[in-house]
Amino acid sequence: MKLTRRAMAAMLASVGAKAQTPARPGPVNPPAATPEAELESAREQLSARVMALAQVEVPMSTEPAFEFKA
Repeated sequence: MKLTRRAMAAMLASVGAKAQTPARPGPVNPPAATPEAELESAREQLSARVMALAQVEVPMSTEPAFEFKA
């Protein structure tokens, strides 16, 4: 069987298209019933993120040097 460059390119393109899988959709959060509930949810998420960031220690050597000039 003789295979030309064009036929090979078409075959590889079709194989590549079949190998792609669709991206997974992100988690869908149900809408909050009230603005107060939405605010409380945002506060809880912020608090959890602050706690997680507080547990990470950053050495001084990684901090950028700042020089403030007026």
